[in-house]
Amino acid sequence: MIGDFEVKDEDLAGRIGYLTTAHGKLETPAFFPVINPLRNDLSINDILNTGIKNIITNAFILKKRDYIKDTIHKDLRLDNDIIVMMDSGGYQILQYGNVNITNSEIIKYQSKIKADIGVFLDVPTGDVENKHEALRTVEITMKRGEEAANLIRELDNKDTLWVHPIQGGKFLDLIEYSAKKANSLEEFSMLALGSPTVIMEKYNYDLLIDMIFAARANISRGKPLHLFGGGVPHIIPFAVAMGIDSFDSASYILYARDGRYLTRNRTYKIEDLEYFPCSCPVCTKYTPKELMEMDEDEQTRLLSLHNLYKILEEIKETKLAIKEGRLFEYLQEKAFSHPAVYSAFQNLLKYSLYLEKYDPRVKGEVKGIFLFDQYSMIRPEIVRYHQYMRKYKQSSDMAVIICGDFLEPPFISNEFIKDILVKYSNSADVFIAFPYYGLIPVTLSESFPLSQFEKPTNVPNYVYIETSNLINDIISKTKKYRKVILEMCENSKLHIMSISS
Repeated sequence: MIGDFEVKDEDLAGRIGYLTTAHGKLETPAFFPVINPLRNDLSINDILNTGIKNIITNAFILKKRDYIKDTIHKDLRLDNDIIVMMDSGGYQILQYGNVNITNSEIIKYQSKIKADIGVFLDVPTGDVENKHEALRTVEITMKRGEEAANLIRELDNKDTLWVHPIQGGKFLDLIEYSAKKANSLEEFSMLALGSPTVIMEKYNYDLLIDMIFAARANISRGKPLHLFGGGVPHIIPFAVAMGIDSFDSASYILYARDGRYLTRNRTYKIEDLEYFPCSCPVCTKYTPKELMEMDEDEQTRLLSLHNLYKILEEIKETKLAIKEGRLFEYLQEKAFSHPAVYSAFQNLLKYSLYLEKYDPRVKGEVKGIFLFDQYSMIRPEIVRYHQYMRKYKQSSDMAVIICGDFLEPPFISNEFIKDILVKYSNSADVFIAFPYYGLIPVTLSESFPLSQFEKPTNVPNYVYIETSNLINDIISKTKKYRKVILEMCENSKLHIMSISS
């Protein structure tokens, strides 16, 4: 059924899913390149030859120029497996303040040309500083959403899937307000967070994380969430991890017109490059010098194509991380690409309980997790384990904690640990003190993820500090153990208190 959304894989709050449209199933996370049939920077065929099966174009511009006479697929000569999304003209409102078209007209037009995914004429908040002005855009958008819902029910075309934009700009309470209202309208199978473009241009990625959370936490998990204007590769996995399912942008073309070359981690000016750090069809055929010597139109076309390949590559890498259950590790890797991205990662960590809530307990084939620094202690598997240990049901009134920096799994095979188990047989709860995890009951030490991990040879000192604080907090809050005994097999950087009655 049109609008059905089926989730196949999950990691953190991100997922791989399939959204049913009139022209096939859209696999998410997905990127919709913005196309303008009235310009020839990069042809539709060039875009589709990258293997992409979904595009977005502007309904307001097409209607204004009376460009589509029949349906969008027929007039653009698109195959039946190409999914077409529409933007309504909201971006033009953001740029020029108004457009000479009504909400009703733009909805009926998208229905008439049989867009697969349609958007009503919202009013973007942008980066306005005045909250009253931001509220005005939210209220107009919500009013138009109700108007759209009434009109959608009356349309003969039931094959268009409709999107309700969420506005509010940097005012998170307004985003929450807008999201709840949009989510309540059943005519909209998909929601979209608007107004991030200017915020992203200013590299305010930490604010973007807050905006995504404000929207995603207040809508149904069964509805995909689109991010308007999200076309920068290095922030894509962070947005996906917070719950974004699809993106659109003209960044690949806009950057190319300005001579900017995208990689998955940063942006270069083409004149600053001596080599292309890429193996896409453009970069394997030409050198930076050869591109610089071309006429402007051809240079823009080829640079646009390369930029698009990089965005699609990032989408695929993010999907692979979800499939393997390594999205958190991938975010750690990406975090060091730019200070603004690092800020986004740090901000994302304050939502660790939210990420843990949606992170699946079982992720198919069990694979070991990678542990790096203190931030690894905030990944869902570790957070979940810490929560478990705070509620651990003891079987004795005495605890024995085995310490040693060189203890490694499988713990149960360690001779020192075996001797301790014999020594305190049935008289104490025996734990291993271990960085990142805190206390590991020996009887559970083979369970995932207590033995299935890789860590650095030299664990950062801050991890030992955090782990020591965690263990001591648990010990100090328990009133049931009358005695806690420390058994040292080697020197340990963990500083743990003992309790003796």
